[in-house]
Amino acid sequence: MITESQVTELNRFSRTLTQEISNPAAKAMLYGVGLTEDDMQKPQIGIASTGYEGNTCNMHLNGLSVYVKQGIQANGLVGLIFNTIGVSDGMTNGNDGMRYSLPSRDLIADSIESVVSAQWYDGLVTVVGCDKNMPGALMAMARLERPSIMVYGGTIRSGHYKGQKLDIVSAFEALGKRYAGNISDEDYEGVIKNAIPGAGACGGMYTANTMASSIEAMGLSLPFSSSYPATHEGKQEECKKIGAAMRLLLERNITPKDIISRQSLENAFTVVMALGGSTNAVLHYLAIARSAGIQLTLDEIQAISDRVPLLADLKPSGKYYMEDMLAIGGVPAVMKYLYEQGMIHGDCLTVTGKTVAENLAEAPDLDFDSQKIIFPTSQPIKKTGHIQILRGNLSPTGSVAKITGKEGERFEGVAKVFEDEGEIINSLSRGEILAGQVLVIRNAGPKGGPGMSEMLKPTSAIMGAGLGDKVALITDGRFSGGTHGFVVGHVTPEAYEGGPIALVKDGDKITIDAIGRELTLHVSDEELAYRKSEWKQPAPRFTKGVLGKYIRNVKSASEGCVTDED
Repeated sequence: MITESQVTELNRFSRTLTQEISNPAAKAMLYGVGLTEDDMQKPQIGIASTGYEGNTCNMHLNGLSVYVKQGIQANGLVGLIFNTIGVSDGMTNGNDGMRYSLPSRDLIADSIESVVSAQWYDGLVTVVGCDKNMPGALMAMARLERPSIMVYGGTIRSGHYKGQKLDIVSAFEALGKRYAGNISDEDYEGVIKNAIPGAGACGGMYTANTMASSIEAMGLSLPFSSSYPATHEGKQEECKKIGAAMRLLLERNITPKDIISRQSLENAFTVVMALGGSTNAVLHYLAIARSAGIQLTLDEIQAISDRVPLLADLKPSGKYYMEDMLAIGGVPAVMKYLYEQGMIHGDCLTVTGKTVAENLAEAPDLDFDSQKIIFPTSQPIKKTGHIQILRGNLSPTGSVAKITGKEGERFEGVAKVFEDEGEIINSLSRGEILAGQVLVIRNAGPKGGPGMSEMLKPTSAIMGAGLGDKVALITDGRFSGGTHGFVVGHVTPEAYEGGPIALVKDGDKITIDAIGRELTLHVSDEELAYRKSEWKQPAPRFTKGVLGKYIRNVKSASEGCVTDED
């Protein structure tokens, strides 16, 4: 237990106590919520939960927050739980609700910053689950000068049906099989009813697990935070350990800006590349870096991809799930191996108060003979990273491709243009998607969408229909971490801003070259200039409310889609 002298020592870090002295009403209200006179002398820690009942990724987070509070109270601190929003990416994919997914990231950041700053909490713990929760939480942490720790709610367990493991992507791919006539009604319903068995974030190396793994690598969550499934007993134990970790951060006055650095961002992306993580990591870390005052660029991300091989056989392009990682030593074992290979900066500070190297000294070793989830660098799945930054006359300021090598490294075909992702589903159901086509979904960017929707439904349906290796897809929108196939997203400038993707016509020849990292529209400069002269910017789809505000404020995808900069 914490002694009285130790509590007194912590008071010198207490912003909350300073405010109470100058505002007796604050103290009176804290008595009203149940704090004691002794509590008034303790630092207060805000516990931000994105828990809500409507999403399996988030349904258990309020319960985990209670365990966090118990650990905080046991270490001589006051824990005060508050809530912020969440939006389910899985449930909104393929419908208009997806427009709110990416904007929710910035709403989460803004709301956490607002509560912690207004209440003058001395520290922050975020308990988060779904895709946008984590980057939103880190953006807030980077803005605040408070000791902070992120707790990941954990991955979901896999579903099962007729001897097959299932996850959320299985449901979308079943839709494609249904259009192609390759699945019975009974089996289609069987997949839908069994794909999602309970609490936790989507089970492959999709965006939630990508962000959780890389944030652990960056040092802002405890070791194994990304590896414990949501229903594993280790997740509750992790929550209870947060109090001791927060107390140490307060004693040493370690804040996120001491942890987020160019080197720790490189560590994060090294893990993203090695594990085959989501392209959304590019968007989110550009934003996190900007919140921390670091100018991370697409070219720097490409440089990491050039030197880090793809080592993990994880979904969506591989075989295994995040739940399988714990048995082989979890993310710490992978990080230890990467550190031994000279790919991880070991001197970066973490929320344990130790460096990455000190944490990894206690991590288990990978056994390449007994497991086939992670491969050695001498036998990589791909010699370089799967995330490739493409430029060319179709994406002058950059685009992001996810190329694992299984889908090939070059695709040339004729354009088939869609103004809405729903048009692809209808076209697929009518048998109009043909081999050799480059499907172009435009006006799906941060302003044009608005909200830069994910294209999980069309890409999964295409895979389910057996066309995954026969067509390519490019968009100024983005992709779910569950997407695989020959896909290029984040095309900038977006169509709404008059980018070249707005000028593509059916039948135009397009080349996607992942080796030369080029995205080329085979149309003359003169013809493109003529098309641009005829182009008119569409009216904004929203002028008021959240999305109207988003259109007015959001930056380009190549700048992280941040909303708090001029």
